[in-house]
Amino acid sequence: MRTTLPSGTPAELVTADGATMGLVIAPDIFGLRPLFDDLVARLADEWSMAVCAVEPFPGRDLPLEAEPRVAAMSELDDEAELADLLAGAEATGQERVGLIGFCMGGMYALKTARSDRFARIVAFYGMIRVPEPWRGPGQGEPLDHLATGHPDRVLAIIGERDPYTPPADVEALEAAGVATARYPDAEHGFVHDANRPAHRPDDAANALHRANTWLTT
Repeated sequence: MRTTLPSGTPAELVTADGATMGLVIAPDIFGLRPLFDDLVARLADEWSMAVCAVEPFPGRDLPLEAEPRVAAMSELDDEAELADLLAGAEATGQERVGLIGFCMGGMYALKTARSDRFARIVAFYGMIRVPEPWRGPGQGEPLDHLATGHPDRVLAIIGERDPYTPPADVEALEAAGVATARYPDAEHGFVHDANRPAHRPDDAANALHRANTWLTT
């Protein structure tokens, strides 16, 4: 069900009967779309949670193409993005709330570790350092956010063939206190979209199981 957060940002919200935990999803760079509508419904059902996915580019009429979205990244502001993710947590109506993010959303998942609101966080192949073309005045570094927050609450799902999460960055993430789960043969985006060439069904199932265990323990 589409809803609107207090800021005016669109979100997709589904609540399972008997849910005792909330889950916020930070989508990839292509934002809310049927892929994430389906994921919200699926995780609400399978994980028995109240799940809310939040649009990362509210108020912008961006096509579903990478180039204009990459160009818009430098204009995003951490404070606004994180405020909407926190509003998504409130929209679930649950006291205990976790967060997961994919790709760009995984980068924001790392940044949310500065907040006390999220009990557990899973970053699926999130950028550990802001890519050069994305940098702007409102973009802080994930490692800096982690240094002022709760890195021990974070699990990072890493594909070891992912150029967005090079080994030196992963080592810095682990040194910051983040737990990691590494998949040696996986590339970027191997979990959340079965239509991607990088999708690995067995690794994806394992990663989602690990995520659920991390969120619920």
